Amino acid sequence: MSKDQIINIFPKEKKKKDIKPENFINTSNKKNLYLLPKQDINKKIFDRLSKCFQNSKNLEKIKKDTILIVLNSYSKILKGEILNNEDFIISKQEITEFFKLEDKDIVRYIYYRYKYNKFPSLHKLDDYPPNIQIEPTSICNLRCIMCYQSDRTFSKKSGGHMGYMSLDILKKVVDEIEGKIEAVTFASRGEPTLHKELDKFLKYCEGKFLALKLNTNATLLNEQKINMLLSSDLETLVLSIDEKNKETYEKIRVNAKFDKIMKNLELLKNIREKNYSNSKIRVRISGVKINTDQNVEEMNKFYNEFADEITLVNYDPWQSSYENPINEIEEPCTELYRRMFVWWDGKVNPCDHDYKSLLSKWNIKDHSIKSIWNSDNYNKLRKIHQQKKRSQLEPCNRCLST
Repeated sequence: MSKDQIINIFPKEKKKKDIKPENFINTSNKKNLYLLPKQDINKKIFDRLSKCFQNSKNLEKIKKDTILIVLNSYSKILKGEILNNEDFIISKQEITEFFKLEDKDIVRYIYYRYKYNKFPSLHKLDDYPPNIQIEPTSICNLRCIMCYQSDRTFSKKSGGHMGYMSLDILKKVVDEIEGKIEAVTFASRGEPTLHKELDKFLKYCEGKFLALKLNTNATLLNEQKINMLLSSDLETLVLSIDEKNKETYEKIRVNAKFDKIMKNLELLKNIREKNYSNSKIRVRISGVKINTDQNVEEMNKFYNEFADEITLVNYDPWQSSYENPINEIEEPCTELYRRMFVWWDGKVNPCDHDYKSLLSKWNIKDHSIKSIWNSDNYNKLRKIHQQKKRSQLEPCNRCLST
């Protein structure tokens, strides 16, 4: 089976939500399963948020106004009224997170989730992005067929795109965004567990963010790395696995060995159950749906003992960002309001579809996150999209995201 035969989904536009609610299947065992309140869940959320809001001191106006919007949204729901575009109630997955939090973090959490979910669609800006992705390294040990690592002009050493982030760059970013951004993800163009100082990266982030996440292809997991990850302040550990069939998995995840992955998953499961049974960390197996035969329910049956969540996200042809046909999409890209990427060398980019940084005008060594997010150049990109002229931008004119 060739690469072209494996990828048989050809989207014309990427759907707004990569992860559908029905894709999240909680597979925790009963010992670890967090049971949601069964009655009047919306009333419980409203009452708890109201109490925590009343006890909050010196809230910034934007946070205060946002919490009032959310409280009003729940008031409407309880009265059976219809929500408008600005209103917001939390999802099933967020409800689970909400009830695990201490009271001191409730207002902080609701503001972060509103900002992440609603600001992009409302084209609303704060001083900082809702999410920031930090790239420990752009180097990867795999060459997945749907990934830009399969583009030799990018992944070859002589291309100038490969390297490892220094601890100093990580510290500069974290020192600025602590208390300003809650969603921080170690991921992007490379495999984070290749970084020899990843333990120091995780340690430096400890206690500073509500939603610290790391994505890994799971091929390099061993006892030392598993303990490092599970003992950290990560909220979510994402394992990138797309298939349950050995042959197909190895054709998708080029250079990976399915038997090794299964051994790593077993080791992760055993260490987690033995030493970290009370850990807050959620383990998610997440794949890319590139073939019509992939099925999240079958994935769940096969992998359910290893993860709390199983999901397949929509395919976007990243592997050919600069060669995809120019499309006719005019709708503005919400990623310009949702997240920012900091590459290993400090370069800052609006998205990872543009994995060669054609859109980048900034480096964190010379600018702050705040100044970049609200810069003239960033706002120029937003304006071009709002004017339905994204066809003037490369590679926005070839991208499916909206």
